[in-house]
Amino acid sequence: MSSLPEPVTNLVNALSRLPGIGPRSAERIALHIVQAESSAAQTLAGAVISAREKISLCRICGSLTERQPCGYCSDSRRDASIICVVERPVDILSIEKSGVFRGLYHVLGGKISPLNGVGPEDLRITELERRITAGPVQELIIALPSDVEGDATSYYLNKLFAPRGTRVSRIAHGLPVGSGLEFADELTLSRALEGRREIT
Repeated sequence: MSSLPEPVTNLVNALSRLPGIGPRSAERIALHIVQAESSAAQTLAGAVISAREKISLCRICGSLTERQPCGYCSDSRRDASIICVVERPVDILSIEKSGVFRGLYHVLGGKISPLNGVGPEDLRITELERRITAGPVQELIIALPSDVEGDATSYYLNKLFAPRGTRVSRIAHGLPVGSGLEFADELTLSRALEGRREIT
C-alpha cells in the first residue's frame, strides 16, 4: 500500500470506508479506476455526485427518492390503510422485491437503543403519529430486525398505537428458504415456531 502514489492511496482509503468493501477490494477498485479510460472515471465520478445531489429522503415516508413525495407515497394504487414500518430506506427495497406488499412504508431511521443513546425522540415516530392521525391507517406492520433493539422498538410502537385502535402486527421471523434446521440458531427457531400458520 505504501508504494502506491498518494492520490491512489487516498482513493483506496476513501473506498475502504464504504460498507462491504475491505482494504483489498478497495485497492483493486482504485487501481481499476486509475487505469481506466479518463471518460469512464469521469462518468463514475459524475454519477456519484449526481446521485448524492439529486436523491433525498421522502418527506412523508423517509424512503430514498428523486421527487417529493416518493413513488410509493404518490401511488394511488397502494393501500393507504396499511403502513409497513422499517428501520432504513434500503429495507423497503428488500420488501418490494418480494412483490407481496402493496401498502405504504414508514422509515424510522434507526431503532431504540438506550445503550447507544438512541431514544424514541431520535426516530421518526412523531412523523408516524401524524400520518396515523391524519390518514386512514388501520394497521401497522412492523418489519424491524429480530434483535434486542428491534424488539424494544416494536414493543414501544405497539404500546403507543394499539390502544388508539390501530392494529399492530410484526412480520414472522423464521427459517430462510432452503436452509436446514441444523443451520438455525435458537432464536430463529423460536421465531419460526411462534410465527407458524395452519397449512391450508
